[in-house]
Amino acid sequence: MVQETMTPRQRWLGALDMQPIDRLPFWPKIEGAYCAARTGRFGGMDVPALHEFIGAEPQGWAGEIVREVRTSTTVERSRDNGTLRTVFRSPRGQTEQVYQWDPGSHSWHPVVFPARDRESLGVLIDCYRDGGAELDRDALEQARSQGRAHGERGAVAGNIGESPLMHWVEHLAGVENAHYFLADWPDLVEELFEAMHADLLRRTAIYAEHHPADFIYLTENTSTTLISPDQYRRYCSRHIGEYGRIMRQAGRRLVLHMCGKLRGLLDQLAEVPAAGFEAFTSPTVGDTRLIDGRTACPSICLIGGTNAWLWTRPAEQIIAELQRDLDALAHHRGLVVTSAGVMPPAAEPETIRRVCQWVHDYPARM
Repeated sequence: MVQETMTPRQRWLGALDMQPIDRLPFWPKIEGAYCAARTGRFGGMDVPALHEFIGAEPQGWAGEIVREVRTSTTVERSRDNGTLRTVFRSPRGQTEQVYQWDPGSHSWHPVVFPARDRESLGVLIDCYRDGGAELDRDALEQARSQGRAHGERGAVAGNIGESPLMHWVEHLAGVENAHYFLADWPDLVEELFEAMHADLLRRTAIYAEHHPADFIYLTENTSTTLISPDQYRRYCSRHIGEYGRIMRQAGRRLVLHMCGKLRGLLDQLAEVPAAGFEAFTSPTVGDTRLIDGRTACPSICLIGGTNAWLWTRPAEQIIAELQRDLDALAHHRGLVVTSAGVMPPAAEPETIRRVCQWVHDYPARM
C-alpha cells in the first residue's frame, strides 16, 4: 500500500508540471452515456457518485468566460427537439451548421456543414473576421464557483476551443470536403484559417489572464487518420505554438486533447509549448504507447495510456497491459493514467474500481 501525502488536485498538478508525486493518479472518463447504461445497484448513479465508488481522481470543468461581440455579421444558435442549429449571416449571404443529438452516445453529431462552396466560405470568413471576444464577468464568477465546487478532488480544466485546421475538418467542412476545398481553393481556405486564428488568439489571451482553471484545453482531436503530418506542420504547429506561448508567458498550462493516432506526429508534438497531451491512446484504437510518448516528448505530461477496447476486457488483462507499459518507463513523472477516450459502457464499475486500486498501489518511480 502506497502512503498518500497529497490531495488528488496536488497529484494532478504535480504530474502536469513533471514533478515527483506520492503515487499515480487515475481518472476514468465517465460521461452521460456510461451512466445511462448502468443497471442494478449502479442504475441512476451520476458521474460524481460513480467516481466516488471507483475511488478515482476526476478532472473537473469550469465553463466559458467570454462573450462574442459583432458589428456587421450575426451568428444565431438555436436548439429544438434534438437539433442544434447555427446560422451564419454576413453582407455576402448566409450558411448554416446543424448537429443532431445521439441518445446512445449522449453527444452532438454534425449532419450539415456550413462550408459547402466558395460563397459559403466567404460568409464564414466575414463572420470570423467580425467576431470579437470580451470577458464576460458573470460567466467568470460562475467558472470560479465551478472550480471551488470541485475542490481538491482533482484538477479543473477550461476549454478555449480548437485550432483552425482541426475545426475546419470536424465542424465546418467535414473530412472529405475539408481536403477537397483545401486542394481546390487553398488561398480562400487559408484566408478563413487566418480569420479563425485571430479569433482564437483573442480568446486565448482572455483565458490566459482570467480563467480560474488549473489548465486550459485545446480540444484538437488530432489524428493522422484525419490530417497528414505535413498539414500538421503547415497549420497546427504554427497556430498552436502561438496559443501555447501566450499561455506560458502568463504562467498558465495548455493541454492538447488528442484522441487519435499520433505516432507520425510525435517529432512535431515534442516542439509544441504544451504542458500535457490528453487522451494519449494505446493500440489498437490509437497507435502510441506511453514509452513512445515519453521517448519523443520527455518534458510533456501524458494523460491516458489505455484505449476503449482494452476497457471491454477483464480486469486482469487491463492490469497486465498497464503493468507492461508502466514497467517499460524509466520513471513515472508526468503521468496521469486514464481511459484515454471516453470510458465505454461495457466496462463495469467493479472492473474500473479494481484497476483503479491497482494503479494507486503501483510502485511508481519518481
